[in-house]
Amino acid sequence: MTVPAIDSFHALSIGALAHRLEQQGRSVIHLEFGQPSTPAPKGAIARAHHVLDTDPMGYWESEPLKERIAAHYATTYGVSVAPERIVLTCGASAALVLAFSSCFGPGARVALARPGYVAYRNTLRALHIEPVELACGPAERFQLSAARIAALDPAPAGVLVASPANPTGTVLSGPELHDIARICRERRITLVSDEIYHGLTYGEPAHSMLEYDPDAIIINSFSKYYSMAPWRLGWLVVPEMRVDAARARMGNMFLPPSALSQHAALAAFDCQDELQGHLATYRKNRDLFLQALAPLGLNHIAPPDGAFYIYADIGHLSDDSLEFCRELLLDTGVATAPGLDFDPVEGGHFIRFSFAASTERVTEALARMIPWFAARPRIK
Repeated sequence: MTVPAIDSFHALSIGALAHRLEQQGRSVIHLEFGQPSTPAPKGAIARAHHVLDTDPMGYWESEPLKERIAAHYATTYGVSVAPERIVLTCGASAALVLAFSSCFGPGARVALARPGYVAYRNTLRALHIEPVELACGPAERFQLSAARIAALDPAPAGVLVASPANPTGTVLSGPELHDIARICRERRITLVSDEIYHGLTYGEPAHSMLEYDPDAIIINSFSKYYSMAPWRLGWLVVPEMRVDAARARMGNMFLPPSALSQHAALAAFDCQDELQGHLATYRKNRDLFLQALAPLGLNHIAPPDGAFYIYADIGHLSDDSLEFCRELLLDTGVATAPGLDFDPVEGGHFIRFSFAASTERVTEALARMIPWFAARPRIK
């Protein structure tokens, strides 16, 4: 079997160029990555300092943290999850690998929305699993539907959903998740739900797929809502029948995640006031972007109901989003992500802005970009 080819993560090349410009003394504003500018909660940092001073640590999986995550599902979503079903991982990226590798074998087909997070299709391909990308445009709010899944012939082995989604920020409602779960159950399709942006919504709270399918595989992380991306800590919720497979893969491929991160994460659960303050910052940044869409000349965006992204159609300005982002960065010092990462077919005329930066930086980025967009010649 040949080694499968996977695409580059183009936002990384934009980020690398941005850092080179900074080293040359340029002022750069980073809107290319979904990385919170807000710090880890103060309580989490204090706990980490204490552990560094008092505990030699080692390979370890925190039972108190798994119990706290299980309690989170009970209080937030009203579902019962045994702590034994929770596998702590080295970030959500590792959880993604565990989910796919413990559920699907080589040649299996997994359906997912296009546009979608770049690592979905590339991780599937790296594992010799076939991604079945379904084009989802504005009419579908860039999301899969039960009807699209029901129409697939033959039925895929798996379906991946993400709500809130990256790059669009769109959210699936409770009834939509219910219908997707029903179709997958009827067709015996394994359901994987990426819920890494839960906690970051600007209307109704997001629903967990566990509310509608207790056997769904759930991916989550401390990177986004908890502002702990550099701590590289995530988790996977798996049904009882898949626990042994997921744990075996975790132990062999990654070993347990950082003990220091686990201690800090347990404390982070008790920092809700601070975390809600972060959400207020993102909400303000979102409002600033929405107010700037007309001056930017961006008339077609995905509805950013959650996460911290604006996914905008720039088809009137360019059909090469990677080069567009490169020129924008060189001319203005604002780094953004090309849509090509998220959609290899239509992504040439989309870009993604992250509004996870500070409000001051978002304000400055918009001030730089508005005249640049206005001066950009239209191609159609």
